[in-house]
Order: sequence, then C-alpha cells, then structure tokens
Amino acid sequence: MMPRPGPKAQITADELDWSEYPARGWERVRDFSSDFLKVPKGEGAKQPFLLRDWQLEVVESLYPSNRPRPRQALLSIPRGNGKTGLAAVLGLYGLFADEVESPQVLVVASTELQAKHVFNAAKRMIELDERLAERAHIFKDRIETPHNAGVFLALPATESALQGYDPTLQIVDELHVVTREVWEAVTSAAGKRKESLTLAISTPSDSQESVMFDLVKYGRTGQDPSFVFREWAAPDGCAVDDEAAWHIANPALGDFLHVDAFRSTVKTTREAAFRRYRLGQWVGSNDSWLPFGVWDKQAVDRELVPGERIVLGFDGSASGDSTALVACTMDGFIAPINIWNKPDHAGWRVPRSEVTKAVDDAFDKFDVVELACDPWGWRSEIEDWAKRHGERKVVEYNTGFRNRMGPATDRLYAAVLDGSMTHDGDKTLSLHVSQTVAVQTAIGAIVQKDKRNSPRKIDGAVAAIVAFDRMSWHTRKKSGRVVSFR
Repeated sequence: MMPRPGPKAQITADELDWSEYPARGWERVRDFSSDFLKVPKGEGAKQPFLLRDWQLEVVESLYPSNRPRPRQALLSIPRGNGKTGLAAVLGLYGLFADEVESPQVLVVASTELQAKHVFNAAKRMIELDERLAERAHIFKDRIETPHNAGVFLALPATESALQGYDPTLQIVDELHVVTREVWEAVTSAAGKRKESLTLAISTPSDSQESVMFDLVKYGRTGQDPSFVFREWAAPDGCAVDDEAAWHIANPALGDFLHVDAFRSTVKTTREAAFRRYRLGQWVGSNDSWLPFGVWDKQAVDRELVPGERIVLGFDGSASGDSTALVACTMDGFIAPINIWNKPDHAGWRVPRSEVTKAVDDAFDKFDVVELACDPWGWRSEIEDWAKRHGERKVVEYNTGFRNRMGPATDRLYAAVLDGSMTHDGDKTLSLHVSQTVAVQTAIGAIVQKDKRNSPRKIDGAVAAIVAFDRMSWHTRKKSGRVVSFR
C-alpha cells in the first residue's frame, strides 16, 4: 500500500541502526543504496539501485574513508547517464544514513520544477521501501525525518530562496543555467558545519560566460584536494558519429543507455547540440560564429610595441552599450586598446571623452595606418578625430553594410582556423568573441548578438573584424596583388 503524503500521526518505528554497516563513507553509501533504495523508474524500475563501478568511483571521491571530505564537487556528464538517480541516492544517504544530527539536504536548480526532478526521484525511492517510508514525513515540497531532525528540500536557484539554511549537502542540478551570483549564494550558505558538500551535476554550457566553465577550468588543474572534478567527454576533434567516442563520453552506454538511440538521434540533431548533450563537449551555442575553443588557441604572449604599425577598428554605441577600440598589427596580431564594457547596473554611459583620449593616445604611441570607425552615434567625434589625425587615416566603416561585413567576417574566421592570426588573450575581447553568433548568407557570415537587447556584448569582436579586414586591405594593396574599394 502506497504511503499517504503528509505527516503521519506519529512515527513509531525505531531509529535505523547502522552498527552492522561500514563506517560513514563510500562503502556505507554503496550498501545503503543496494539494501534500501530501488530504481524509481525506467530501465530496471523497482530493482535494487546497484551503483556501477564508475558511480562508485565518484562516490568514493565524495565520501573518502581515509581523508577529509571535499567541500565542493563538479560532475560534468552528458545527458542520460543517470545523474538524477545518483543525486537522489546521495541525497537520501545524507538524510538517513550519514549519522549527522539535523541534516539539511538541498536540491537547487534554475527553477523549482527542475529541482523537483531529483526531489521526486528521492520521494519515490522512499515510497518503494517500507523501512524508509515509515520513518519519513513526505510533503509536497519537502521530506522530513523526525528521528534525526532532518529535512530534504527542492529550491529554485535564487539568492532569496537560499537564505537561512545550514546545509550538510547541496546538490546543484544543471549548473550550466545557474548564474554566478546564485552559485556564490549557494556556496556561501555552506561551511558552517565541520563537514558539508556542495555538489554540482551538469551537462556543459553553451558559453564561456558561465560559472560552470570557470569551475571546469579550475577543476582541470587538479590542484585543490577540497574540490572534486569528474568530466566525461568525447575526445576533441572526434567525428560526431564515432561510436568509440560515444562510449568514452557516456559511462552508461550499453548499460541503461542504449546505442541504437544514439544512432537514431545523431542523424536528426544539430551537431553542436549533439556534442554538448551527448558527447559532453564544450562547443558553444548552435549558431556560434567560431567553433568553441579555437579563438583561445590563438592567444600568444605578446604586446603591442610603441611605434609599431597598426590598424585600428572602432565599434561604438550611442550611449549605454559597450564600445571597443581594437588594434591589429600588419602581421595579424590583434589586441584591444580598450573595451568599455557595459556593467550590470543601470544608468551607465560610454565615457566619450575617455574614448577620444584613447584614440589620441593610440595615434601618439603607434604608427597608425588607419582608424576605421563604425559611424553610428559617433559622427561628430569621428569628424574631430579626422581633423586632428588626418582625413585619409580616419575613415568610416559601416558595419551594417552586409556586402562589406560578410566577407570581412569570413576573412577573420578563416585566419583564426588556419592559425594565420594571433591575439593577446584579453579576457574581455575573448568574451565578446565567444558571445558572437553568425547568420550565414550568400555574401558571408553576418555576426550579431544571440538576441535583440541581449546583455551579451560583441562590440570587441566587431571591432576586431574591422581592424583585421582593413589590415588585410592595406597589406594586399602594398603587395600590389589586390586593390579594393575603401
């Protein structure tokens, strides 16, 4: 008979006895799972939840028996590999079997509905075992265990929802859609106890502008024993239909995840989506201008040298958006002079006098062959710059003119891919490049934001395209190979 939701009149069952089980740690998690928990749905439903070897390796890293427990952990894994079930197992272990007084297990996600996936799996596992069911109160939004004053909650990933808790275990589901501010709120809630763990489980994000990407890079260093990182991903450069790569990325493939489903979906899924969700790869959004990671590979340890011949590209906003002044040397090295990146707070305006000073300083410091400017919103300043620095050196470059911008975009794209350009690794410029999406047209790719009024800025990328295009024109003109219109 299924237990009725809500509080029981009184829990009369004795507290669970763990004296015959292994000491607190991964072996007890293993035995608790196999003895008390059943698969809640799908493949093997209602059968004992037996942790696979790869899952046990994760559990051992989170609950070691011979060293202090970690404080934070990130599991980056493709969809379909049972992350919800594993999260539910760990949550219930923390609630029932870890022998902690007043345990607080929080499941956090971008929405309460997403957080309920793990919560509902845990609830069903309790319902499937009479020993657990008779020792727990199950409510719509929480599970309580009176014997140890424990609580299991599903919460939306908002700062306000996370206030006031003292968690022993926090599970952050799908970290790739959680903001940096919320992650900081989540982690700041932990640490009040001698042992507490914040565990994030997620597929990769589609942008480098994510707290998950920062944590992946940190985890890959392997330098922090208090931070556990596990990543399942296909090898870089593998073919999307490489079945050996599928198995590398998906530890459950051939077990409760089926190869024939992959063979079917690979034919009907966009490549970027398949690589993210099925191969665990960082490839950017489906319509990203550049393949994920190729820009970063072109970073070199180099700076602009005073007196060096450069071309400047300028993309400005009328008032409250970002503005960029980017240089390109005659051998294809790109470095921003400055990018005035719009902050999050309202009321910010581009410091026009500061921009003008940066232009003047660049002409004083370098041998500027040309300053090519998108004129929108800056005509009076451009006219003033031309008077001071020469009308033949300060020219308009309308980035809205597709017949010019399409080929220019493709020109820098090709240079990035074939390695004929480099850049200084500036973080803001790299961020703008990563946020740039492209629409393919007959005259080349047209770059744009991911959506109108998007907070993701691309002005630095546009200025870089302009600078590289005009550098290429001057280089070809000097060689006598090509003469184009200006």
